[in-house]
Formats: sequence, structure tokens, C-alpha cells
Amino acid sequence: MSSVAEKLAKKSTKRTTTKQVRLKLVYVDFWSAVKLSFLVAIALAIITIVLFFLVYTVLDTTGIFANINGLYKDVAGVGDDLTAIFNLGRVMGFAVVVAILDLIVVTALGALCAALYNLSVKITGGLLVGFTNN
Repeated sequence: MSSVAEKLAKKSTKRTTTKQVRLKLVYVDFWSAVKLSFLVAIALAIITIVLFFLVYTVLDTTGIFANINGLYKDVAGVGDDLTAIFNLGRVMGFAVVVAILDLIVVTALGALCAALYNLSVKITGGLLVGFTNN
């Protein structure tokens, strides 16, 4: 009786045949595309909110807002304080509004792309995709 290593060595010397398959993509399920684009939009919304927070934190920590506020007071004279306008609450509120708009737009674009692809397949015949089993 041979060992496992000998069996594996015998199997590795055999040459496997490569099969090729060509398929046409003729339909994209509308609701699957909407769900996938919604998940992508959620990920982009989270990234947007985190990015706004990190940029605000870096700019506030480095003192750039204080420098811009000093320049604004020098140019405009005594008036509003820019640091009161650009506080963390307002910036994060704006980030949430941008994230919600992003959620709506990306989901709608995913649905639109699926619908347009399904309509264009009637004219073009679909997308030809090739697969192999290497």
C-alpha cells in the first residue's frame, strides 16, 4: 500500500484539461441590482461621515481654523466668528445630509443602470463572458 505522498505525486503528474465556457449575460435582476447598489451606498455613506469627521479633527487640531478665523477677522473687520459657524455639530450635520443624498442617488443610479442594461440587451444581444477552470 502506498503512502499519501505517493498518491499526491501521481496525481500531480497527470495533466488536467482546461474547459472553456462562453456565456451571455442577457438579464440583470432589477431588485438584486437595487439591493446591491443600496449596500454600496451605505458603505459610501459611512465612509463620507468618517471622512468628514477625520478632516475636521485634523484641521481643528492643527489650528488651521484658528488661522483662517484670524485672517477673516483681519479682512472683514470685527464680525462673526468662523469657528462658531464651523463647529463639529454643524460639520457632522452637513456630513449626514451629504450621506443621505449619496444613499438616494447611488441607489437610484444602480436601479437605472440595471433597467438600461436590460433594455439595451434587446438591441445588442447581451454581454459575452468567457470562463475557464484553471
